[in-house]
Formats: sequence, structure tokens, C-alpha cells
Amino acid sequence: MRKTYTIALAASTILVAQAGCALAQDADELAKQLSNPIASLISLPIQMNFDFGAFGNGFGHTTNVQPVIPFSLNDDWNLISRTIVPIAYRDYLPPPNGDTFGLGDITQSLFFSPKAPGPGGLIWGVGPVMLLPTATDDFLGAGKWGLGPTGVALVQNGPWTVGALANHIWSVGGEDSRPGVNVTYLQPFASYSLGGGKTLSAATESSYDWNSDQWTVPVIVGGSQVFKVGEQAMSFQVAGKWFAVRPDGAPEWGVRTTLTLLFPRK
Repeated sequence: MRKTYTIALAASTILVAQAGCALAQDADELAKQLSNPIASLISLPIQMNFDFGAFGNGFGHTTNVQPVIPFSLNDDWNLISRTIVPIAYRDYLPPPNGDTFGLGDITQSLFFSPKAPGPGGLIWGVGPVMLLPTATDDFLGAGKWGLGPTGVALVQNGPWTVGALANHIWSVGGEDSRPGVNVTYLQPFASYSLGGGKTLSAATESSYDWNSDQWTVPVIVGGSQVFKVGEQAMSFQVAGKWFAVRPDGAPEWGVRTTLTLLFPRK
């Protein structure tokens, strides 16, 4: 009886170890897909930005709801929809307003991307980006319709993901009293998988306003962990933000947290 119990216990231990290994492998695969902005993975990031130091001691908060939905067009191509819906608060408006809270302008990007990586493992996608004047306050948006090109390219090699995302938006309509939009966005990024669903990442989310000849360059460094709550896979990231280049009066530093719900295809 003791020998049978020992064998059963050993078998149970092996099964638990195998299950733990499988869960870790699943977490690593999800973390790898999450590092790829155009992965064939449905996800819902809820990104919260807390920015400090505007005009000395001003505070701003922006929650970006960013659904990513891939569509299979045929055996060779995917279409990936990436939407950014900002909900913002600012307490440093010029008098007499003081502060504001509401919806910002929505940005919609569409990437046409090959399903198979190219030479050297290159993953890429290109398409249009659109700016929608949905802001509920002039301080939270441009008041213009915008349109332009966007693209992303990256390579995943072992634990590393390295790449860049870019777009440019010109205004194509909107309120005549508001300045036109002519902005380039550049986001070089790199991440390193530590295993077990843990990832370290670094990026800049730089923008250049051609009308005012002004760069804004936040440097963002953070770490994330993939995990499950019941059957729901998700990721949580904490990151620090430092504005290396900024317009006068803009925030100096910030903190970002991102909770991402993941819906892998079965």
C-alpha cells in the first residue's frame, strides 16, 4: 500500500509540475504576442497615465482604452485594428477654466500585415491612421479630422523584441478656428522576456509638431506580468515616465499602469 501511495504521489507531482510548466509556457507565449503591436491576438489594454509637473505643480491623468482586434483577410494577410480612446483630466488650464475632465480625440489605426514573417523574421504592417474630433473640451483635443499613414516593423529573436511604430497625421477638416494638425509620431520599442510571463520594456513615444517646431519625448521604462484570474488571461504593467524633451509648461514626469485583458485564439 505504501509503495502504491508513493507511486501515486510521484505521478501527481509530475502532473502538477507539467501543468505548471504548461502555464508558464502559455504566459511566455502571451507575453511575446503582447510585445508585438500587430500580433494575431485580441486584447483590451486599459492604460492609466498619471503625469506631474505641468507649469510647476500641475497634474494630468489620462486613461487610454485601446482595443486591438485582428481580422483574417485570407490565408496570407491579417488586418489589425488598433483604437485609442482617451479619457482625460487636467488641472492646469488657463484661467478662468482651471480644470477639465472628459473625452479626448479618438485615434484609429488599421494595419495590413502578412501572416508569415519576412526575411530575418521581420514582422511588419502598414495602413491608414485617422484622427476623430471627439474631444468634449477644446483643451483635450484638436477639433480637427485627421488622416495619414502608419506603419510598424519588429523582429522577435529569443527573449528580445525590437521594433518601431510610426505615423503622421494631417488635418483634413474640422473647426476653421482651430490650428491645423501636422504631427509625426515615433515609437521605437524594445522588450526582454524574463520567463514565466515577466517582461521588461523600454520605449519612447515621441511626437513632433511641424506647425510649432516642437518635440515631445517621453521615455518609458517598465515591467509586466502575464497571469490568469479564473480562465481570463491578463497582463499588468507598471512603468515610469520621464519627459526628456517637452514644450514649456508640459508635464515633467509620470507613472503608467496598464491592465490588459487577453483573448488568445483557441
